[in-house]
Amino acid sequence: MEALTWHGEKDIRVDEVPKPEIVNPTDAVIEITATAICGSDLHLYNGYMPGMREGDVIGHEPMGEVIEVGDEVETLEVGDRVVVPFTVSCGSCWFCEEELYSLCDNSNPNAEVARAAMGQSPAGLLGYSHMLGGYAGGQAEYLRVPYADVGPIKVNSDLEDEQVLFLSDVFPTGYMAAENADIEEGDTVAVWGCGPVGQFSIQSAWMLGAERVIAIDRIPERLEMAADHGDAETINFEHEDVYDRLMEMTGGRGPDRCIDAVGTEAHGTGLKGVTDKVKQEMHLQDDRPVVLRQAIKCCRKGGTLSVPGVYIRNSDNVPFGPLMNKALTVKTGQTHVQRYLGPLLERIEEGEIDPSFIVTHETSLTDGPEMYETFNNKEDDCIKVVLTP
Repeated sequence: MEALTWHGEKDIRVDEVPKPEIVNPTDAVIEITATAICGSDLHLYNGYMPGMREGDVIGHEPMGEVIEVGDEVETLEVGDRVVVPFTVSCGSCWFCEEELYSLCDNSNPNAEVARAAMGQSPAGLLGYSHMLGGYAGGQAEYLRVPYADVGPIKVNSDLEDEQVLFLSDVFPTGYMAAENADIEEGDTVAVWGCGPVGQFSIQSAWMLGAERVIAIDRIPERLEMAADHGDAETINFEHEDVYDRLMEMTGGRGPDRCIDAVGTEAHGTGLKGVTDKVKQEMHLQDDRPVVLRQAIKCCRKGGTLSVPGVYIRNSDNVPFGPLMNKALTVKTGQTHVQRYLGPLLERIEEGEIDPSFIVTHETSLTDGPEMYETFNNKEDDCIKVVLTP
């Protein structure tokens, strides 16, 4: 089959690779009908994620039709139309039983590698390094789905692929980010990053009762989408100081809830932003915590900081003293996708939200390498790419 494969920094190729087969009796195989490029895929593209090997099949936002099921699969049948979450979860360990699916104890076959780096291993992830399981990803014609009774959700309606595809990751990720922010009626919520996760964080903040949502980015088309589709007030951090502007907008109090939907590849202005980038390129630090610092500084005393943005390992000069002295609550984590699939699909089916609004580019899988470059360079007003095998 054809698949997008990783061959090093900024080197994504279309390769012929073996078609997946049932390995365990709890597996299913799907024929992919739509798959997307995620902002966190750019961490692989730019060489920041450890544990990648040449030829790895990438991608973790797939959906398609079930073509084969293992002997122990009970919930899926051949012909079912499914969306597959990026988190691989067993469904039976303590964490899965607590609906903390991205912390599954059993789904990472390379748990020792992750444990050495983090202290404990989170769940395996589709198409996202051998440290997190070495699972082949979904930017391909076919995909093996482990623990098939736990992950995929069936779509029985006639909704278009683009309306449900983002249940695989960015819609639940944005929703969990807003949920983690502990939003209360009347809150002002600031969202750093207006990529797909940021856009869904904005939408979800309104769903959870926010009174004001303020979106922060530097890309005009992203800010325009946040304003037009998300009804957000906007700040372009290249044109005005974020802290000063947020203080002005909130009467000096600061936003009640702050969401960092950017993560490790944050762009920053001024000396600290430049220094972070140089340190990262020289391997003196792993992440660029520009947004993390800024959100800690800007958040009101006693507020909440939610971090869905992916950080890889170590960050320099994170202001923990201000975080402690301001009594901030911080909530983070890879998304417990399976927890949100049913409720969010219901919101889509009821017409409360149409997630397809984020799609700016639809093309074939074979155009994947070019679209990675376009997305990474923020060219052609590119916000979200959907690929069709």
